[in-house]
Amino acid sequence: MAVSPVGTLITVDCAVYVFQFVEPQTGANMGWFRQLRDWMAMPRRLRERGVLGLNRRSLDFIFPFNPRTSYRLVDDKLETKRLCERLALPIPETYAVVSRQGDLVHLDELIEDRGSFVVKPARGSGGKGVLVIAENRRTSFVTPRGTTISPSRLRYHISAVLAGMFSLNGLPDRAIIEECIRPHDAFSDVSLRGTPDIRVLMFQGELVMAMLRLPTAASDGKANLHQGAVGVGIDIETGTTRRGVYQDRIVERHPDTGHVLAGRQVPHWESLVEAALRLAAAVDLGYLGIDCVLDRNGGPLILEVNARPGLAIQIANECGLLGKLRRLAEAGTHDSHRKAAVSTALSNVRRRAE
Repeated sequence: MAVSPVGTLITVDCAVYVFQFVEPQTGANMGWFRQLRDWMAMPRRLRERGVLGLNRRSLDFIFPFNPRTSYRLVDDKLETKRLCERLALPIPETYAVVSRQGDLVHLDELIEDRGSFVVKPARGSGGKGVLVIAENRRTSFVTPRGTTISPSRLRYHISAVLAGMFSLNGLPDRAIIEECIRPHDAFSDVSLRGTPDIRVLMFQGELVMAMLRLPTAASDGKANLHQGAVGVGIDIETGTTRRGVYQDRIVERHPDTGHVLAGRQVPHWESLVEAALRLAAAVDLGYLGIDCVLDRNGGPLILEVNARPGLAIQIANECGLLGKLRRLAEAGTHDSHRKAAVSTALSNVRRRAE
């Protein structure tokens, strides 16, 4: 047995070591000791608060409830768009699809009448490979942050998309050229150089959590938390915003504009929830995230579906997912339960709208 400045090292079965802390008695050592003690206790505290981790998410909710055969429908944005069209759900207009390198010869013809547009990989994720063109000057293109790019640079970007540089599995991809959303004015003072979007998390046909994602200078105008956007919790009963999370810190205000995040009503909330519920009912996935945007004129538009939604939504809402997901999982795993849950949820949404 060896004694160290921070505790006792005990040998168990000649191989396993247990580090038992003995709290320092001197004030100089107290600060780092408390930090280390708090860090060691964090997993237990997170479990007590019902916070869902990546491994538990995969083992308990993705693998059992999301058949691999259904991933194709959501991993490919073109397939998702086709499904939304069949369901008459609103989506951004598709201007063109570039499938081969040879199609780039006709790029000028595809975009010549489009004053603005978005280029995105069909099988991309995390906002990678998305290029927003706010102004088409024919001989050059301007991004939302004011950067000018040349036609050759645009072709190079689309060529990289086709080569699979941004695809989920690195395989050759297709490039979607679609409508550039005109953001709703409701969040103009809490977003910077980009379009806010809304992530709704569904499980077994029910809406379990939602958040608003706001672009920042750090995210370069993209509504992606991993790239520096702000995630704002949403009360799913009322569609009212809560506080937010920015770079793993709880914040009351937008880091760039300084405006308060909480207490804002999400426009068209009932319509947005209804569209998400209908789409979730048509996809054979129990656990999924649906991303929507609010267009100034078109209202809620569905962007994509994610079969492996991230977990930062818990931080934005300051609430763990584990308890609610387990209750829903225990309630039933069959299609009949899911359809009944969707039917009930749709009825509730329509009743609140009335």
